[in-house]
Amino acid sequence: MKVITTKQEIQKILRTLKKEGKSIGFVPTMGFLHEGHLALAEKARKENDIVWMSIFVNPLQFGPHEDFDRYPRDEAGDRLKAETAGVDYLFIPPVAEMYPHALSATLHVRERTDVLCGHRRPGHFDGVAAVLTKLFHLIQPDRAYFGLKDAQQVAVVEALVRDFDFPVEIVPVAIVREQDGLAKSSRNVYLSEAERKEAPQLYQSLQLAKKAIANGERDPENIISLVSGHLHDHTSGKIDYVELYSYPDLLPLQKLSGRFILAIAVQFKKARLIDNLILTL
Repeated sequence: MKVITTKQEIQKILRTLKKEGKSIGFVPTMGFLHEGHLALAEKARKENDIVWMSIFVNPLQFGPHEDFDRYPRDEAGDRLKAETAGVDYLFIPPVAEMYPHALSATLHVRERTDVLCGHRRPGHFDGVAAVLTKLFHLIQPDRAYFGLKDAQQVAVVEALVRDFDFPVEIVPVAIVREQDGLAKSSRNVYLSEAERKEAPQLYQSLQLAKKAIANGERDPENIISLVSGHLHDHTSGKIDYVELYSYPDLLPLQKLSGRFILAIAVQFKKARLIDNLILTL
């Protein structure tokens, strides 16, 4: 595995890869890698000749009161994990390399952002769109891999690629979970011992909803009430949201039909956890 820190190095390598006709799979991350990230890399390894991964904590997608400085980082550990997962090229640029000067133009994401996490993080997906636009242009992947734990991000990225005709296939990858059902997340390290015991109840609440839907429940409000009640009764965290929308358009539903997402977010003392369930009727 080769570690790269500059855009100039990428250009040199790409010229050779393109000349050789190699297919490129790309996994963009913010580091502090866990099994969820590695599952993306492993899938990319199976489907492409070359695997690129980026590790970049993107300041543009953090709000003024969010945890950019606190975001966990472990570059040495990340390098070992990426190499074990079969990554060929690991791009770890400093902020000054990605943003050497203030951007003269910006992207504003209008759709699929006014619900779920996007509603509570204005400007977040503008930052995501900006950094991915740069990374897609730099690395020129054939396929890019994203985890469905952040299903709203997947929906936004799919629309970005569609609207601006990026020549890249977006590959969503299923949520990777701990044995007790908790979705893998870099922020899980901030849970206290007691909170960690409660955290699997997020997944349990989704499973209750899935069972109710399988038994014929079609009223979104009833599903939301069921999930909210379970989270209230079984965790000490504050419910940020329990929401249900069509997917990937993220529009309100009067009745469950087609493809839809049930998404939840719970704020514990030092960690905000998200999870979701995507179903088709």
